Parts: sequence; C-alpha cells; structure tokens
Amino acid sequence: MSEEIKTMRNVALAGHGGAGKTTLAEAMLFKAGVTNRLGKVEDGNTVMDFQPEEIKKQQSINTSFIKYTHNKHTITLMDTPGDQNFFSAAKTCFPVADGMVFVIDGVGGPSAMTEEASACALEYDLPGLVVVNKLDRERSDFDTCVTACNTSLKKKIIPICYPIGQEDNFKGIVNIISGQAYEYDDDGKATRVDIPADMADDMALAKEEFIENIAELDDDLLEKYLEGEELTEDELKVTFRKGVLDAQFYPALCTSATKMIGIDTVFNFINDFMPSPLDRGDWTATDANGEQVVVSPDPSAEFCGFVFATIVDPYAGRLSLFRVISGTLGKEGNIFNVTKDSKERFSQLLEIAGKEQKTITSALPGSIVAVAKLKDTLTGDTLTGGKEIQIPAPAAMPPVISFAISPSSKNDEDKIHEAIRKILEEDTGLQLRREKETKQTILSGRGLVHIETTADKILRKFNVGMEIATPKVAYRETFKKKIRVQGKHKKQSGGHGQFGDCWIVLEPLPKGRGFEFVDKIVGGVIPKNYIPAVEAGVRESSATGILAGFPCVDFRVTVDFGSYHSVDSSEMAFKTAGSIAFKNAAKDARAVLLEPIMKVSVKVPEDATGDIMGDMNSRRGRVLGMDSEGDKQIINALVPMSEILRYAPDLGSMTGGRGTFTMEFEHYDEVPGDLAQKIIERVNAEKDA
Repeated sequence: MSEEIKTMRNVALAGHGGAGKTTLAEAMLFKAGVTNRLGKVEDGNTVMDFQPEEIKKQQSINTSFIKYTHNKHTITLMDTPGDQNFFSAAKTCFPVADGMVFVIDGVGGPSAMTEEASACALEYDLPGLVVVNKLDRERSDFDTCVTACNTSLKKKIIPICYPIGQEDNFKGIVNIISGQAYEYDDDGKATRVDIPADMADDMALAKEEFIENIAELDDDLLEKYLEGEELTEDELKVTFRKGVLDAQFYPALCTSATKMIGIDTVFNFINDFMPSPLDRGDWTATDANGEQVVVSPDPSAEFCGFVFATIVDPYAGRLSLFRVISGTLGKEGNIFNVTKDSKERFSQLLEIAGKEQKTITSALPGSIVAVAKLKDTLTGDTLTGGKEIQIPAPAAMPPVISFAISPSSKNDEDKIHEAIRKILEEDTGLQLRREKETKQTILSGRGLVHIETTADKILRKFNVGMEIATPKVAYRETFKKKIRVQGKHKKQSGGHGQFGDCWIVLEPLPKGRGFEFVDKIVGGVIPKNYIPAVEAGVRESSATGILAGFPCVDFRVTVDFGSYHSVDSSEMAFKTAGSIAFKNAAKDARAVLLEPIMKVSVKVPEDATGDIMGDMNSRRGRVLGMDSEGDKQIINALVPMSEILRYAPDLGSMTGGRGTFTMEFEHYDEVPGDLAQKIIERVNAEKDA
C-alpha cells in the first residue's frame, strides 16, 4: 500500500486565465493515452472544460479532475480556473494538492491570478513548478518570463530546460540536468539531437549556474563543489529533489502545449521530483478540546477526509469531493461529519474523471474521491471514522461586487431562492442576503461575469430565469434645524371620539447617534400611559422619511406639552398625534439626505497608485493614507457607496487585473445638495412609476 501511495501525485495546474492550463492538461491526457484526440478550448471539445458555460466562454469556471498514469505513477490533475471571477473554485482545491504547476503565458508572462495562486502555494508551503507555455507564439520569450516569475511568484526560479528556437521556430528543448537536447515532430515525438552550436556556450554557463544553485542547498555538496570536484548527476538530482520538496525554489520548464513540445519533460519532472502524499507528510488538525493533533497519511489509521468541493446536480443530488488524509476508505459505509456533528452514510465511492464518474472499491491516503447524497456535508467539512478531529478549512474569498436579483417570472419567486441556495452549496465565492430597507435580494460575488455565469447556470440546472440589476442604495434622512411644533388629532363621528394633543421639540443629533426620545411632560398634561404612543407615532412616521421615503436618523424628539380628553383620548389617538407632530416638524427642520460611506482598502502595484488615487477623487472619495505590503501599495479611502457599486471591473481595467480591494461600511454622511436633489427626484419618480 505504501508503494502505491509513494507513486501518487496530486498536481494543481494554476495561473492566470489564458495561459494554457487546460490546453496543457489536454496535451498531457492525450500523450498519456487517456484520450484519443487532442481537445481544443476554442473547439469546445476538451475533457476538462465540459460545462456549457465553460464551452460558451472558452475558459475554466470550475476545477476539473482527471487521472492519468505514466511510468507506473498515478497522477491526479486539477485544472483550476485562472479568472478572478472564478478563482474561489481554485482556492478551495489548492489545500488538497501536493504540488502546484504554475502555467505561464510565454508572451505575457505571469499575471495577476498567477500571483494569487503563488500566495496560496506559499500559505500551504506547497512545492511548485513553473511551466512557461506558448513559446511558439510571436513575441514569446522564455528568459524574460523566468525573470518576471522571480518577482511575481516570490520565489527563486531555477530553469532546468531551455528552448531550442524561438516563436515559430521553437522546436525543442535542452535539459541542463542531463545535458541532453531533444527536437519534436508534429506529433510531439522527441528525438535526441546535439545541442545546437549557437547554444553550446550559453548552456554550459546555465549548467554551471544550476550546479552552483543546487550545491548551495547542501553543505557537503557545496564543499565538494568549492574544492573543484565534479558533482555527479545523481548527487545533483537527490539534492535538487529535496530542494523542490522543501519549496526552496521553483524549477522552470518550457513547452508549447499546442505543438506537444516538452510534454514528456513535464511528465518526467512530476514523476521524479514532485511530492507524493507520503512526501507531503502529516496534516495538522484540531481535536474536540481545541488542541492540535497530527494526522498522518497512514493507510492503516482511522479514516479522515477533507471536503474541498461540492457539485450540485438537480437530479443526482449533491456530490461531495474530498481528499483522503489518512486511513483506507471502502466502497460503502458509515462516516462521521465532525463539522456538522452528524452521521453520514454512502453507498458508492466515486472517482471524478472530467464529466464522468467512475465507481471504485477503495481509496488510500492521498486519493481524491467523491460520494453522493450526503445529507449535511458541505465544502470545508471534515469527515472521519468517528474520531472528533477537524481539518482547518480555508476562509472563503470575500465578494467584491453585489447585484439585486429577481426571478424573470413572478411565479418563480420560491424557485429562484431554492435554486440559489443549492448553487451556494457549490460556489463558496457567492453570498446571499435580503436587504430589508430596499426590499431587495442581494447576490454578491467575485465579479459581474461571476454573477452572470451563475444566472446561466441556474437557468440550465433549475430552469429558472434570473434578472440582475444594480442594487438600490440605502440612503438615510436627517435634520439640520431645531424646531418645536404641535401635533393634534381630533375626530368626532358619533359616540366616543378621538383626541390626542402633543407638543414636540425636534433637534439634530451628532452623526451616528440614531434616534432619541425624551419625556419632559410635567403636571400630567399627557397621562404617562400615552407617552409611549407618542413615541410610537414618531418612530413610525420617521421610518418612511420626509424627502424620499428613507428612514430618518440622528435626531432627538422631546415631548414637553400637550392635552388630553378624559373620554376621547386613547393610545391610538396619541400615536396619531405623535405622527402628525413629526410630519409638521420635519417640513421645516431642514431635512437632508445621507448616503452610506464605505471604507475601501485597495491593494495595487506601485505604478498604479497615481491612477487609483485620481480615480478615488473622481468618485467623491477621500484618501486617508497609504501603506506598503511587499511590492504592493495599499490605498485607504472613504468613498460613497453609490460611487463604488461597480468598482471591481474598473479596478481590473486600471491595474491589468493586478488590483484587489476590500470594502466595509464606515458611516453615513450628507449628500451634496445638487446631487441630493437629483437622487430625491429619481427615487420619487421610481415610486410613482
């Protein structure tokens, strides 16, 4: 069993969208004999991007899984999304990978989401491999990409292969570890050749630099190197593998997935140098007392698994994907969900292969498997044989944009909420809430494309149309002037009448104080039992505002005089009197409109700070200051919510996708007069429509 685990590899293909991760995966599957044709993203016939939304957009939306075998090794490939809209689907999978392959566009170099993926690798201390792809394209450059990766990936990059030829003439590679060169035919078959004469000197220098880099990792090897002794290829490989496993650097390879150049080198590197579950070693969990415990990849230990993804099918139900951390899982049985404190049962153990699911009989530590129809289990849960230990789940990525959603048909109100509830089980990058004030259902996600794709998915899976719109802003109203008025309600219609009479003082309060009610009645001019009714009348009227129907805040009402009738007065009469008094006061108390102000922190490359600060000013923002974090600048600002509802795509455009931001409510502030009038007119027109 240990030998079988030793030859397992769990590899995540990571990087920016368009770098060629899916194309590389398809080339690997074709080369390994898993498929009999080379799938192409543009043709919509890949094994990895099989969902209709992925075919339509020609990009990965979810992480896909499939196994291949090569030289008695079994490798599970995880093809993760590289678009920021869908990166949450990648981030949940990285913890269960044993190593990451960063696929880099040979023309554009590392981009924003490559940096995000690299940050995840650093967080989980995962070994990595850089594959510079698309080296057959115009303006591609291997050396430039490697130099850029040193900075972007926050790790030293050590090339172990160099390209033979450039752009259209890219036809082979030189492996500097073995000192051998290979050229490839149109079918991706390699033929050993001599190192081209014009490359010989450069490759000799590259080999010397490689030996020096590896020798520095081991004191004995370094001493031998400094004494001028020749280091054998085996000595270099042993130290090199240890350096890879310890994530001391990232090696770099060169490929063209479309021309099948260098695919065999990727195969061999994964087999020879990337970690097995045994190399990954122990996991850390927390027991019932909050103490840390070690979970080893021991096939004879009690079962422990971590659920990292959920797939929801309207017909087949919920499919839970998890990695077996320890123990051996059979094809059916009972398991315990520690996170939900519930017992679960499964009747079939599955292996995911693209859109297909294969039944298997058992799963060893390191296996990526799935079971269907667990009643309580969701992404992030820990499953065990009964022991109460829990694997820490990665935090969900915060949403960056929100939209008001509604069903295309009013008859689908209940259906759409049920559909979204199921989609939320599948997509940890989404959040749903109900805004009481605006009476809107708000769906938040990682971008406009994320929300639009969710709408497409809901229509396909649940046959419910979903409309999206910019959310309404929850404005407030307040007052600038102190005023004293009377509120009198008198009605006689035969029998008992209605009588309530109160005088109130309405005055503004400092920002954030809300509403205060003060009772200053003396002499019993209004009986004590009617005072709460006056307050209730004020509260009820202030909730619907005076300018545009928004709640009034930051004011005090003091009731200081009034009168009553021994027969006709009642709580209802004084509630009405309180309401009348508030409305009378509000007319002359200089009501103003308040808007929510958000505290925004924008993290961007240093060269983009000027553009970002200028953009903040154009949004009526106020920059509070700047901080540094590595090679990024963090700009802190206060910005009106109405100006930043669709900030995510604008930030992406300004920073080439390298900017990120967080946003939280700070306070309410007065809207400038001219703008306030436009808002009031627009809101009132919408109500009348």
